Amino acid sequence: MLSRLGALLQEAVGAREPSIDLLEAFVEHWKGITNYYIESTDENTPAKKTDIPWRLKQMLDILVYEEKQQAAAGETGPCLEYLLQHKILETLCTLGKAEYPPGMRQQVLQFFSKVLAQVQHPLLHYLNVHRPVQKLLRLGGTVPGSLTEKEEVQFTTVLCSKIQQDPALLTYILEGKKTIGRKASREATASLREAASVRDKDRPHSKAPDSGTCGAWASNTQLPAETQEPDGAIGESSLITTLIGLCKSKKGRVALKARENLLLLVSVASQAAATYLVQSSPCCPAIVEHLCQLYQSLPSSLDPADIAALEGISWRLPSAPSDEASFPGKEALAAFLGWFDYCDHLITEAHTVVSDALAKAVAEKLFVEILQPQLLHVSEQSVLTSTALLTVMLRQLRSPALLREAVAFLLGMDQQPAAPEDSPRTLCAHLIRHCDHLSDEISIATLRLFEELLQKPHEQIVRSLILCYLEGRPYMARGSPEPESYEDTLDLEEDPYFTDSFLDSGFQPSAKPPPAPATNPDGKTAVTEIVNSFLCLVPEEAKTSAFLEETGYDTYVHDAYGLFQECSSRVTPWGWPLAPPPLDPHEPEQPFFEGPFLQMLFDRMSRILEQPYSLNLQVTSVLSRLALFPHPLIHEYLLDPYTNLAPGCRSLFSVLVRVIGDLMQRIQRVPQFPGKLLLVRRQLMGQVPGEQLDHQTFLQGVVVLEEFCKELAAIAFVKFPPHSPHLHLSKPREGHV
Repeated sequence: MLSRLGALLQEAVGAREPSIDLLEAFVEHWKGITNYYIESTDENTPAKKTDIPWRLKQMLDILVYEEKQQAAAGETGPCLEYLLQHKILETLCTLGKAEYPPGMRQQVLQFFSKVLAQVQHPLLHYLNVHRPVQKLLRLGGTVPGSLTEKEEVQFTTVLCSKIQQDPALLTYILEGKKTIGRKASREATASLREAASVRDKDRPHSKAPDSGTCGAWASNTQLPAETQEPDGAIGESSLITTLIGLCKSKKGRVALKARENLLLLVSVASQAAATYLVQSSPCCPAIVEHLCQLYQSLPSSLDPADIAALEGISWRLPSAPSDEASFPGKEALAAFLGWFDYCDHLITEAHTVVSDALAKAVAEKLFVEILQPQLLHVSEQSVLTSTALLTVMLRQLRSPALLREAVAFLLGMDQQPAAPEDSPRTLCAHLIRHCDHLSDEISIATLRLFEELLQKPHEQIVRSLILCYLEGRPYMARGSPEPESYEDTLDLEEDPYFTDSFLDSGFQPSAKPPPAPATNPDGKTAVTEIVNSFLCLVPEEAKTSAFLEETGYDTYVHDAYGLFQECSSRVTPWGWPLAPPPLDPHEPEQPFFEGPFLQMLFDRMSRILEQPYSLNLQVTSVLSRLALFPHPLIHEYLLDPYTNLAPGCRSLFSVLVRVIGDLMQRIQRVPQFPGKLLLVRRQLMGQVPGEQLDHQTFLQGVVVLEEFCKELAAIAFVKFPPHSPHLHLSKPREGHV
């Protein structure tokens, strides 16, 4: 098209300069557009049925062709000079705002997008370009369902691409009616002005137009005014608000493209541009405000089970999967989780300055101001819903910066271990109390929250909840050397929780394994004894898995191996030691407190025969997650039955021993115990219809206890297999959660 236009023009004017004819043609087309408004009397004819679109296309073709002709000389052509001098873009913007003829805004948006994309000469730093660009942006993006959404998102795509190529353009395009804080704006603008001056020095200068043709616009290349509002005024950046508005579009493709454009904008490589974006635009507040609005629009009656079951929500596909069952509030929940996933992705991909600011804004506005009051509310429904929502947010969370803020929110910044008599002062202390709540539903929901938290790659989580209480091994008895082999430690029956009445009841724990051979250097004997200690802990009379298929120990080993690999990969960067520090036998014993988290779990575990089945499953699931961590102190305290405990200390194994003692007494009070226990197991496996039985909670607890002991044995085995004391796993990709 351009070559044909150039050939026709040259043929028509003969020996005259082509640029002169191009200018005449350009002016003629522009006058044709202005004459339409003078001569036309029909206000209802759509713009696309007039000659305006054709004339705008000719003007664009002339500008592009002229630039190609001038490329060798690096000069600005007269047509472009005319466009700037006569403020054609300003006039078009006014016509687009008036929407006359109907559909004119669509034509103007298309013309702006094509001019900025196809004309290679830098334009956006001219006042007569970036000012109409700002005005045009303010015309759209605020009304959902606008007829020009497609053209608006194309326009923002061009602008964001230009900013990505030249971050100094932020100061031109992001200028709105106001800016934030004169001082902050001045500092950020100064940095970008310096970047712009360096860019201009490196760029070949175009031919200076004579004062008669372009003096009026040549002086309009200054930076936009820093502020004309009092200090501290809230800013309004039209590009940001337009993008946020388009992100809310009901048209999937428009919303997705707008999100991609905003992602492009926040990932600018320039430090100065990122600082300007944070300090002098409402980028972070606008993004987080929409997140909070979506959260507050969720119905208060959401079922925690529905919240936990909704999966597969992504910012690229924010709508809920159609194959899942519908429930009240499903679409609102999917919209919130989709935007939360988008915020998390923005924080991952954005410049560090933007990333940190956005993560802090999410923590402050959503976590602290909205979620925390709901988590501490007296209403059980409020606590349940907010806990379930926080759990699913943690599950989706991937960005290190937002994870850091979430951990600080949940666990606090104070790293000092809590004392047993401390009253709950932090959110974490309140959440731990919720795990032992009178409401089983709240207990289960909060335990799920902690289980999700334990799977995130942040060392402070494990250190704050567990390790800070185990450091120094205060749970170990002092004054006597550590046993050289596990054969030198107490037998199971010598545990103080096994009283004579338990042993005289006629029920014995499973037969102990025969004496093991001397410990080999590879640790095989020790691991075997640990595994057998857990496998033989439940008495034979209380075991039922042997009567059913697919409930054996081997299944747990397979599952535990995969989980341990995943956990080890996650903690590899933390540089944990392979063995506990040596214990000084002459060091005086220190009072030991396992910490509120383990205290709560041990207390729950001690009541496993009295608690509902679903609650027991969640308690044992959290303990299994803890046992998987490849830290020597965690392994010693949770998985080593032969640890020489200090007086008054308890471990996971000692708690289980006490439960077994209680079990041995209570079995006698249940008639036909073996048959009923087997029936309950089959009910839990769905093999027979469920029916209410006497002692059903107790019988279900026995089943869970047997399976939990097998699971602990499997975890101990995969952590230190007989021929490979330590698994060396590959380091995970940096930045992944």
